[in-house]
Amino acid sequence: MHRRPSALTALRPLAAAGLLLVVAGCSSAVKATPFADSDSAVCREVAAAWPATVGGQTPREVAVQSEGVAAWGDPAIIARCGATSPGPTTDPCIDADGVDWVAHELEDGYAFTTFGREPGIEVLVPSAYAPEPLLLSAFRAAAEVVPPTGPHCT
Repeated sequence: MHRRPSALTALRPLAAAGLLLVVAGCSSAVKATPFADSDSAVCREVAAAWPATVGGQTPREVAVQSEGVAAWGDPAIIARCGATSPGPTTDPCIDADGVDWVAHELEDGYAFTTFGREPGIEVLVPSAYAPEPLLLSAFRAAAEVVPPTGPHCT
């Protein structure tokens, strides 16, 4: 005996697919714009050295397909490889475990960019993690992938 599937049975795969689309639409992926060089060979090496945790915060999914962009915690701490290393500036320069960073104050936190390394790494730290510079130690291994080639903090 051959039975024709009911309308409800026929809709089950569609309903499941719709549910997946709704769940995917509610993703908590972090939005971050990669730098032009974020997928260069050196940035892929940097990405392989991204820390497992930052200040006890676990990794988050990012809404871009670039290994050179990563995020941790909520609110998100965002790291991006491929930045231009800052030139002379009046912004503070910080040595964190042998890696120099220029700190630029933002409305809600800081942007730290490696100094004297090209390409640079930028780490955006929300003020919820104050004092923000303490988190830079987590990025030492990733930053050291890029050898120092320029000036140092004085």
